[in-house]
Amino acid sequence: MRHTVVMTGASQGIGRVAAERILRRSPDVHLLVVARGSSGAPLAAELAEGGNTVSHVSADLGSLDSVRSAATGIRDRLDGGDLPPLRGFVGNAGIQYTNALTEGPEGFESTFTVNVLANHLFVRLLQDRFAAPARIVITTSDTHFGDFRHNMGMVPGPAWRSPDVLARTGAFPDPDTVAAGRTAYSTSKLATIYLVHEYARRLPAGIDAVAYNPGFVPGTGLARNADPVSRFAMRHILPVMTVTPFATSRTTAGRCLADVVLGTTQAPTGSYVDRSRADRSSEESYDERREGELWDAVERFTAV
Repeated sequence: MRHTVVMTGASQGIGRVAAERILRRSPDVHLLVVARGSSGAPLAAELAEGGNTVSHVSADLGSLDSVRSAATGIRDRLDGGDLPPLRGFVGNAGIQYTNALTEGPEGFESTFTVNVLANHLFVRLLQDRFAAPARIVITTSDTHFGDFRHNMGMVPGPAWRSPDVLARTGAFPDPDTVAAGRTAYSTSKLATIYLVHEYARRLPAGIDAVAYNPGFVPGTGLARNADPVSRFAMRHILPVMTVTPFATSRTTAGRCLADVVLGTTQAPTGSYVDRSRADRSSEESYDERREGELWDAVERFTAV
């Protein structure tokens, strides 16, 4: 049966691999890619080669007004019959800045906006348009563990604060530094797991929510805001680590993401999927008090 899957972060890296695999393995999918500016049309055209059904909607994930407009447009297309029933949302887009001072148009820190609030706004505005069985997949990161085993010392662990603090610039010490920017990133990924737990509790039966961890994937666009030396290392040097257990290739990570989206990887709602299997996330990520506080805060921030 034909159905729609909405996806952010499909233009490159693991998202591009996942999008191509989803279309190849599930020809009944109408893939709706969310892309910035004028990039959506050529992306949709490339993914549609071979007869796949792909369309696009424009959105700047750093702007909640832009996300709200995109989600409302998707709702209208679903209601008007322009799209088949909605069965999936993939929040794969993510950002990491070189500081914790970058602010979006609504006054929220940009890492938190893109990695947390944009996904939440899409989920909440599309919530009553999902047709069960449906699956929401949010890409997280094992940097949320905060230990050497999971990040090899490259990214500081999360530093949880009140959501009202985390959502604003300057939430971490020395906010103008790369370390603060990376702390904002790992903390935002911890937040995504908290919200997945809340979605599992609050969404209607038949709408599953899963957090997906691709592992360390060098060579993606995540480091696009880093300094030139770091960008060069991520693109040309660190990819050799994918032959070791410490890193994942884009192809493998994208394939695993597609398997989670398509349900090939067995994972009940609220799960944390580490590449190809459901596993436990960090002990810190199981905190119902924080999860409830974060839910209340992001509801206020996004004014759903």
